[in-house]
Amino acid sequence: MHAVTIGVYEFDEGSFLRALAEAGVGLLVDVRQRRGVRGSEYAWANARRLQAALTDAGIAYAHHPELAPTTEMRRLQYAEDDRQRLGQRSRRELSPEFARRYTAEVLDPADLTPIVTALADGVVAALLCVERDPRACHRGLLAARLAEQHGVTIEHLLPDRSCGASPPRRE
Repeated sequence: MHAVTIGVYEFDEGSFLRALAEAGVGLLVDVRQRRGVRGSEYAWANARRLQAALTDAGIAYAHHPELAPTTEMRRLQYAEDDRQRLGQRSRRELSPEFARRYTAEVLDPADLTPIVTALADGVVAALLCVERDPRACHRGLLAARLAEQHGVTIEHLLPDRSCGASPPRRE
């Protein structure tokens, strides 16, 4: 079983869709609570536009808001970002308290069966949120859980810094 993770930041629509296609993604699993992204350069990643683009690309879409952090958890992370004088787009890792709470309150009670079932059927799923770096996003914690408890091989798709001029990097 194989899954990838992908964020929105530093991709444009074309490079994002190319990254998914090159990874063989058949299902995008949106794990955002709010399915919008601030900034006109990311309007393509807002739910309706993204779903239309995925449909055109032949990629199924599923929204799993139960896997998103709560507003309170996000505020906890924002407070830590402020303390470190970091913006969300420049964060490179989650605070230990956010990771602890997300794991205890969201991951531990979560039923990952729908995702694991899709993967068992041979579909490559992409876990989507907004942060560029999976270590700075709850999708990294979710991916680690899928790897540890379900034997899923995880790959992280990262944008090339020039946003679309070259293929995305894989980690």
